[in-house]
Amino acid sequence: MINGPTVLAEYRLTNPTGTPRASEPVFLDAVDADSVISVRLGDGPLAPVQRLASGGLVTILDVPEGTGPFPLTVVAAAHESDGFVITEVPAREQDAVVRLDTGPFEIELCRGSGKGTTSSKWGIRHLLSKEQGVDLIPGGDNSIGGFYAPFFTPENGLINPPEHVIADVEVLERGPLLHKYRLTGRIPDGLLPELRGKWFTIDWQFTAGSAWFERHYEITDFATEVDGRAAVNKFTVGDEFEAGPGDVLFDHFASWAGTTYREGDPYAGILADRVHQVTSGISEESSPSLHAYRQAIGGDIESANWDWYWRLFSAWESFLTHDEIRAHLSEVRAAAHRAADSPAREWKTTDEPLGVEVPTTEEATVFVGPSSKTAAINAGTGYAMTWWTSKPVGRFQIVQRRESGWSNWGTNGENECPELPTDVTIRAAYGRFAHSWRAVAASLENPVVIEASTDR
Repeated sequence: MINGPTVLAEYRLTNPTGTPRASEPVFLDAVDADSVISVRLGDGPLAPVQRLASGGLVTILDVPEGTGPFPLTVVAAAHESDGFVITEVPAREQDAVVRLDTGPFEIELCRGSGKGTTSSKWGIRHLLSKEQGVDLIPGGDNSIGGFYAPFFTPENGLINPPEHVIADVEVLERGPLLHKYRLTGRIPDGLLPELRGKWFTIDWQFTAGSAWFERHYEITDFATEVDGRAAVNKFTVGDEFEAGPGDVLFDHFASWAGTTYREGDPYAGILADRVHQVTSGISEESSPSLHAYRQAIGGDIESANWDWYWRLFSAWESFLTHDEIRAHLSEVRAAAHRAADSPAREWKTTDEPLGVEVPTTEEATVFVGPSSKTAAINAGTGYAMTWWTSKPVGRFQIVQRRESGWSNWGTNGENECPELPTDVTIRAAYGRFAHSWRAVAASLENPVVIEASTDR
C-alpha cells in the first residue's frame, strides 16, 4: 500500500451560484506545519498555497459547475499545477506603488502626486486587459478608485482629493497568489468646518488569474449637506476610463433588476454655460491663470474632461477670487437645484439586457436608480466592467461621452449628492461578458463558502 500525502485539514466548499468559477480565491485557516503545503479540490491536482501575513492561507481554484459541497483538503505536499502567479513588472508612472501582471491584467496602482491634475490621482491609473490588448486608461490620465463628494463639491470649495493628496502606502500582502496594499491619506480641508480633519483608508486586493479585483473604503465619520440634502457617511466613488476623443470604452449601462434612469445632467450644462460666460470675458487685464485655463481647455469645454468644469471654480486653483467663486456658484447651485427635478426630466425604465445606450442620451449622461450590481458594456466588442458593492448605492451618475472619450461610473445623484455608504467593499470584474454580466455580478456578491469537514 502506498501512503498519500499527510492530510492537514479537510473542508467542504459550497458554490452558492452553481456557475463555474475560474481562478477563484479561496481563503482557509492557517495550518500548524512548516512543510510545503498544497490544496486539492475534489479529485483535482494539488494547487499551490500562499501563507498570508495576516494569518491563514489563500489558494486559487477553478470551481466546477454545481453548488457542491465539494471536498477540499490541505496536504503536506508540493503542488502539481502551477496556474497563474502574480509578477511585478516595470511601472510607467512616477508615483506608481506597483505594476502587477495578474494573468488577465496588468494593473498599475498609484499613490498620487498631489499636483492637482487628472494625471496625479491616486488609485489604478492603468488597467490593461491582456486578452483584449486595451488599456482602459492608456495615458494614466485618470483613475479607478478615487472618491469625491461631499469633499469635492461647490459647498466645500471644490477640493478634489484624488488630485491633491499623496497617499501613504503599506504593503499588507505580497506573494505569488495575492497582493494587498493599503492607501491612507488626509483629505484636504475645504470651506466646510465639519469636513475638515478627515482621513481615508483604501485596501486594494489583487489575486492571480482572477478577472476581478477588490477594494475596501473607510473614512472618518462625517455629516454635512449637499444640494440641501443630508450627507451622513455617504460618499461618491468615481471609476473613470479614457478612450480618446471620438470613441468610448463603454456604450451601454445596465442595472441588475432592470435599469431605471433619467437623462441629462442640468448641472453640467449650467456649469459649462458659466465657464463659457467667464472665459468669454477674459481680456488682457485678466490674470495669467485665467488665460492658462482657457488655453488648457482649448475653448471647448464639452470636449474636456469633467474635472475641467469644476477647476475654474476651485478655491485651490486661484483662477478666480473666493468672492467671485461664491458669487458664481450661488447662482449655479440655485439653477441646478431647480433644473434637476424639473418635470421635463421624467424617469424611464428599460428591461433591455444591455440596459440604456448612454452616448445617445442627453449630454451622454444618465442618473440611475438604486442597485448593488451594475455593468458598463461595449455592445460591439462584448467587453464589460461589472461592479458589486457590499452596500447598495442610492443613485449613480453614468457618463459615456464620445466627444472627450471619457466614461464614468459614479456613486452619486444629481448635483454631486453622494449615495454610497462608507465602510464598503467594491468588487469589479472586466472581461468579455456583455451578455453574462449578471452571472458574473452574482459570483462577485456570493463567494464560495468554506466549512470545516466533520467527517474525519
